[in-house]
Amino acid sequence: MGIQTVITIMGWLAGIVMLILFIMFIQDIFQEKHAVRRNYPIIGRLRYFLEKQGEYFRQYFFANDREEMPFNRATRNWVYRTSKGLGGMIGFGSTNDLREPGSIIFVNSLYPKLEKECLPSPPLIIGEQCETPFIAQHIANISGMSFGALSAPAIKSLSQGAAKSKIWLNTGEGGLSSHHREGGGDLIFQIGTAKYGVSNEDGELCDHKLKDISKHVCAFEIKLSQGAKPGRGGVVPAVKVTEEVAKIRGIPVGKTSSSPNRHTDIQSAADLINMIQHIREVTGKPVGFKTVISSKIYLEEFFDVILKQGLDYAPDFITVDGGNGGSGAAPQVLFDHVGLPLNESLPILTDTLIEAGLRDRTRIIASGKLITSAKVAWALCMGADFTVTARGFMLALGCIQSMQCHQDTCPTGITTHNKRLQKGLVVDDKASRIANYAHWLNHEVDVLAHSCGLVNAREFRRHHARIVNAAGLSVPLDQLYPYPATPD
Repeated sequence: MGIQTVITIMGWLAGIVMLILFIMFIQDIFQEKHAVRRNYPIIGRLRYFLEKQGEYFRQYFFANDREEMPFNRATRNWVYRTSKGLGGMIGFGSTNDLREPGSIIFVNSLYPKLEKECLPSPPLIIGEQCETPFIAQHIANISGMSFGALSAPAIKSLSQGAAKSKIWLNTGEGGLSSHHREGGGDLIFQIGTAKYGVSNEDGELCDHKLKDISKHVCAFEIKLSQGAKPGRGGVVPAVKVTEEVAKIRGIPVGKTSSSPNRHTDIQSAADLINMIQHIREVTGKPVGFKTVISSKIYLEEFFDVILKQGLDYAPDFITVDGGNGGSGAAPQVLFDHVGLPLNESLPILTDTLIEAGLRDRTRIIASGKLITSAKVAWALCMGADFTVTARGFMLALGCIQSMQCHQDTCPTGITTHNKRLQKGLVVDDKASRIANYAHWLNHEVDVLAHSCGLVNAREFRRHHARIVNAAGLSVPLDQLYPYPATPD
């Protein structure tokens, strides 16, 4: 190829580039949606490009390991290390500033328990009065994540990992898939507002389907709301509604799966109690509900009705989700501004149960960014019996927080049905990571308990932890949230 030919080709390429830039220039000048592009044609496009790329590059270039949201680098690295079986050991010192408001400080004992005195946290029964109670083996478990929102390999990995570590897996509201049953472990079936998997053609609860599902699960959870979107039903974008997802949910292929804002047959405390009791009678399994709390009023009304009808009508458990929780797709306005965070809602639920005299009857499951052992231990101090996390186990699967869960473009294959992207998720490997993370999450809660002079983590109470307030001063939890008086 002669020099003249090369010059000609370069000229043509330069001409094409100039033509493209000219077209972009004209488009930017005459479009009316973006002021930056209108004022700074072509160059202004770079601003939007970099803004978008910032979501991905922040995971590699961030000044402080504890600044990134929703989970900072230090927290993610702890999950990554424990899921790989590397433990939670660090050297030289912590980057956690104990003067930062909101920091948790546990009250260590001068006389911590010796290893020979320590015991792992014992199992706890949910629904002791039920025909078939659920004996839950561990404190920290897997929160609801539907097949559809997550890929088949991801659900299989969660199922197998949960079975290996003897923790439960919540199915999420998308119905019971074969992938959830892959590991053969404990399952909690979540009934969302669309009642996927347990409804008849009219969208009403189907007793026959409830009985069939009950053969494979340990308990049922009625989802009233979740942290990502209180007041908004579950959403799976159309691009993620494959034939398999559509068949399990009973919905059209390729159309957005959008659940109602609430259960059409639950519009009062009495309705909720009736549904709980009905499902319990049909299945013989423990039944509870999941909700986000923003006021004590609704809880007081609910418990008042229970006390009038009798303790047998009380839910076997209540899952309280913080307004800062949630792995699913949701409107940003709901993500950002609706629902109390768990540090407020959990003590409200605990104290209201105590005041009603129902604390020993109803188990409390805490949910909402509880992905580290310290956060789990804090929840136990505040009154929780169990904790669940979704995003913690997503990180254990290999999530890199790319914020593409709703787009079917997840680069790690966790929240996409793109077969090419799913190839990066090897089920056997990820199941082991799930089991490792579950082990360390539960084990280190007991380590914290032993440091506080307790035999196991179920002995945690509010006086065992402090919360840092303004000016770097900490306050004991039992002073910040005094225990209420119990009924006579």
